[in-house]
Amino acid sequence: MSFASRFNPGGPDAQRRRAALLSRLDALRALEDRAAAASARSLPQFEKRGQLLPRQRVALLLDAGAPWLPLCSLAGYLHDTQDPAKSIPGGGVIAGIGFVAGVRCMVVASDSGIEAGAMQPMGLDKILRVQEIALRERLPFVHLVESAGANLMRYRVEGFVHGGSLFRNLARLSAAGIPVITIQHGSGTAGGAYMPGLSDVVIMVQGRSRAFLAGPPLLKAATGEIATEEELGGAEMHTAVSGLGEYLAADDREAIGIARAVVSNTGWAAQKRSAALEPALPADDLLALISEDLRQPVDMREVIARIVDGSELLEFKPRYGAATVCAQGRIQGHAVGFITNNGPIDVAGANKATHFIQWMCQLGHPIVYLQNTTGYMVGKDSEQGGMIKHGSKMIQAVTNATVPQITIQCGASFGAGNYGMCGRGYAPRFLFSWPGAKTAVMGGEQAARTMQIVTEAALARKGITPDPAESQAQFDKIVAMFEAQADALVTSGMLLDDGVIDPRDTRAVLAFCLDTIAEGAARTARPMQFGVARM
Repeated sequence: MSFASRFNPGGPDAQRRRAALLSRLDALRALEDRAAAASARSLPQFEKRGQLLPRQRVALLLDAGAPWLPLCSLAGYLHDTQDPAKSIPGGGVIAGIGFVAGVRCMVVASDSGIEAGAMQPMGLDKILRVQEIALRERLPFVHLVESAGANLMRYRVEGFVHGGSLFRNLARLSAAGIPVITIQHGSGTAGGAYMPGLSDVVIMVQGRSRAFLAGPPLLKAATGEIATEEELGGAEMHTAVSGLGEYLAADDREAIGIARAVVSNTGWAAQKRSAALEPALPADDLLALISEDLRQPVDMREVIARIVDGSELLEFKPRYGAATVCAQGRIQGHAVGFITNNGPIDVAGANKATHFIQWMCQLGHPIVYLQNTTGYMVGKDSEQGGMIKHGSKMIQAVTNATVPQITIQCGASFGAGNYGMCGRGYAPRFLFSWPGAKTAVMGGEQAARTMQIVTEAALARKGITPDPAESQAQFDKIVAMFEAQADALVTSGMLLDDGVIDPRDTRAVLAFCLDTIAEGAARTARPMQFGVARM
């Protein structure tokens, strides 16, 4: 059924919302550009060594003009420094899903233009996340490695321990029948040497690749033995003597060409999908539908109508639990179910969502959650109506759904609504945020008011009259703390999503993810008891 929009994109409120969101997008792009610029400052050194910068390597590896979905581009934002003007996001890693010789792959590259590619804590978490995606969606894992390893001046034992998961995942990918292909552009020392060691195919660059458990300084300190880098772990030695590398390339360009040939010969090239009807309503409206003040109401059906093929949607139980919207539609031909919010989730809404999730599981249709909720309804009537048990029933359905689930945080993602609407803790296959989205246990003002009531009650029991100035200062402090942590750019820096996207790209991102999921399900992987062992 075609959706009849009531939204006026030319109204003053819409124009204000649009301007505010464009400002947020500018801030997002500036952060992403900051990481690229920081890496590019190393260009003279790379050129002197006859090397390509990390982003040049990725661009050369990927098919020209094909879609590319960057992942976790803000990882580590405000973790390297608390100064928003100086923090460099990305975690020292470039990652995303793209096409290599026609094959949809997970591509990961050390950003060796920044701190020589030294592993950062959030960079590790970023790699673990994309490895998880590659394993689940059966994506060949192509790794462009050049890393100085861990920064010993910032050594943390927990980083060393958790870092083992990175190597474990490489073994799991290989054992699951998913190709792991590594280009060793530079050094891989100590634990980093296991990156090529646990890969199925390794390409090394003459004069640049290094892989050893102990480099010359550590070897001399530990055993007194003196050896050159080439003798210990150079590209020529590993491709001719140890067998760690399969291919020897003259430079970065030839190495990437070899990698493309290896991927091409997997026979995993994607099948092209036929074109679908574009939405009848313009994607540009998505900039202006949701207010910066997330308490302002919005009809989320307007969002769905700007995402689905032909702006056609079939709403499920439209008169029951109306604040929770459930609807069916198509995205680039993929049949999907949508669950979203026009207000708090009440008893009827929770029951409707539970029913709808089970219906989608019966049909085998993926579910897309468009989060915009302050949470589950509270109050005497709701509690007596069984809000806890009905909300729990919805959470049970989300947790155990048998179809792929994808989440977009469009507006508010507060309280248990984050859980019931398939937040990060419920392992959606992909989760992205709009720039104005906010995530918190509750709104800042609600949290501050709650603490104010609790504090004043405690003082009253002691016969103390609250000081208005102190009370207001505490209120403002709590609001500021909640607002700072709720910001989408901040939560994305914590890897609480897979990236912040332009609302206008929502349809394209969802279509790309749905294609990725469908391709993975259709691929014939050949699992083994162990990963491919190096010979």
